[in-house]
Amino acid sequence: MGGSARLVACAVELEVLLPQLGAVRVERVEAGADALHITALTRDDVPRECPGCGQESGWEHSRYVRHVADEAVGGRPVVIALSVRRLYCENPTCAKTTFVEQVEGLTERYQRRTPALRRVVEAIAVALAGSAGARLLVVLHHALTWASVLNCLMRITIPDRAAPRVAGLDEFALRKGHRYAAVVTDAVSGERIDVLPDHKAATVTAWLREHPGVEVVCRDGSGAFAQATTDADPTIVQVTDRWHLWHGLTEAVLKEAGAHSACWAKIGPPIREGKRAETTRERWRQVHELLDAGTGLLDCSRRLNLAVNTVKRYARHSEPEQLVKAPQYRPTLVDPYRDHLRRRRAEDPSVPVTRLLAEIKELGYTGSANLLVRYINQGRVEADHAALSPRRVTRLLVSHPENLREDQRFLRDQLAGSCQEMTALADQIRDFATLMAPVAGNDGKLTGWISLTQAADLPFLHSFATGLERDRAAVDAALTLPYHNGRTEGTNNRIKLIKRQMYGRARHALLRHRVLLS
Repeated sequence: MGGSARLVACAVELEVLLPQLGAVRVERVEAGADALHITALTRDDVPRECPGCGQESGWEHSRYVRHVADEAVGGRPVVIALSVRRLYCENPTCAKTTFVEQVEGLTERYQRRTPALRRVVEAIAVALAGSAGARLLVVLHHALTWASVLNCLMRITIPDRAAPRVAGLDEFALRKGHRYAAVVTDAVSGERIDVLPDHKAATVTAWLREHPGVEVVCRDGSGAFAQATTDADPTIVQVTDRWHLWHGLTEAVLKEAGAHSACWAKIGPPIREGKRAETTRERWRQVHELLDAGTGLLDCSRRLNLAVNTVKRYARHSEPEQLVKAPQYRPTLVDPYRDHLRRRRAEDPSVPVTRLLAEIKELGYTGSANLLVRYINQGRVEADHAALSPRRVTRLLVSHPENLREDQRFLRDQLAGSCQEMTALADQIRDFATLMAPVAGNDGKLTGWISLTQAADLPFLHSFATGLERDRAAVDAALTLPYHNGRTEGTNNRIKLIKRQMYGRARHALLRHRVLLS
């Protein structure tokens, strides 16, 4: 394409760029440095409908100029000076004597922004609210205060939403540990239905009574929600959330794993025998001697100068070894070279530490000699695996075998076989996991699971099973019906982001608006 470029004149009508001006007559356009000013007036030959009775009228009473802001063009805000008519209503029975004409797409009653600009401001207000929304509008060449942005937000009408057949209930913190609110969603579609000012049973009961039609309520293990639903309508089916069931089991397994750390720690680094272990065994002996003599827990705590909960913890265990905790080591720079050190010490048990230090430095070790000596003295080289914590043991036990590597599955089998109680614990975890897929008949299987749990020597799992029995109807529904509270939990996470954007200074009305409109 040789030759010089040519500029071709292109005539574009203003109505093409600004289609909202197609219904009016434009008289003048002034492009200033700060704004684009457009002067226009409505057409005299177009009748308008009365907002009171709907009858058309073209009988002009007077004219006046409205200044309407529009979306920015070319990086400059647009201000339209529009001359509009005030018309007489020709219906003698109408309560309105006169009315001001409105131009579709350009003006609205009591508004100084076009509908297009109003939608932009409302979208920003819903997404960012006050100060943040005002700062973004400055970038879009519209100057509004944070109060104006909030006023635009609160003027948006929240659409009426019918009560869902399957409702999800969950609470969230307004101020953690002090004030809480609750959100109601459609558990099937995830649609947000309402935001309650608190999570009290009376508030939830009142909402359910005001919104008949709810047949199923999905909730967590909250006793307040359970009682509120029963008080509102005893026929509503309550479904506890399966995630919370599995989370409760995991917490119980964590405590059981910690109680039996002396068993599974034998396949790891050796337990350090020190003053703390001696004190633990001595306190266990003292507590059990008093209990065997018929002394009560409170009297034991007074005699031994221990807290009642501490006495309960010692009384719960039949062997003192269950209270001796396994060592918990942090990852160190030596860990990547553990296999090399283990192999060299197996080949030559008398190999000097200085030789080992030189060898692993050639492999990339950057730590000190003292760190290596401490690592060896702690017995971490000869152990079958790296040091484990009760939390990591719990993760291995509750993870699906398909999600574990081969070495992790081998370690999991070792942990499960470390003692009779750990074997029973692993079996109970596996059996409960099969109940997480809701099918008919799981309620009967749960009864058998609870019986086996209560027969095993697993006191923390006993407490979990007792909690299931207290909320048995909701648990049975969770294991047999397809409903869950997952979508409500997801909504709750998004609410936390909205809440934190306003730095906790928002009242309930503003927060409710943003949650339901987002």
